Amino acid sequence: MGRDATKAAGNPWFEARKKAAEYDDRLRSREGAAELLGMSVSSVADAELNLTKCMPVDKAVLMADLYRSPHLLNYYCLNECPIGCRHFISDEVADIDRITVKLLKNLNADHIEDIKAKMLEIAGDGEVCENDQVLLKEVLSFFEELSKAVSELKILHDAICGGNDGKAKR
Repeated sequence: MGRDATKAAGNPWFEARKKAAEYDDRLRSREGAAELLGMSVSSVADAELNLTKCMPVDKAVLMADLYRSPHLLNYYCLNECPIGCRHFISDEVADIDRITVKLLKNLNADHIEDIKAKMLEIAGDGEVCENDQVLLKEVLSFFEELSKAVSELKILHDAICGGNDGKAKR
């Protein structure tokens, strides 16, 4: 394949394979990737062209590992998995400075105190009543933003340090 596949441009599976080809020439082609992944060339093409209705999770994990692109796991969860798409994680590969700013903005002492006060207000009478629902949405929004920033930090860690450092997956 002497030229880039323009139809696949922007597809995360394609972009990750192309980036991985910088350290492994066999990944320059779908044929080479398919051989290393134990997949058919058409399956790799289908993933890269958004033709796969639901990629098998084991293939998504293999691609993320082979391409050294841990963000693909979150991409898969957000876009393919009917359970994962309900969770607040990020598939963005952000720089450490951007992640730090997001985390420190959320972990500002005044912001934390405000969230603590709202949580105590909600829990004060032991139930979540109608008046508490607005506060609950604000608290949840805070934790969703924090969760996304933490998942970006995890992606950065996995990309730099190579995965889960031998720890068992949960």
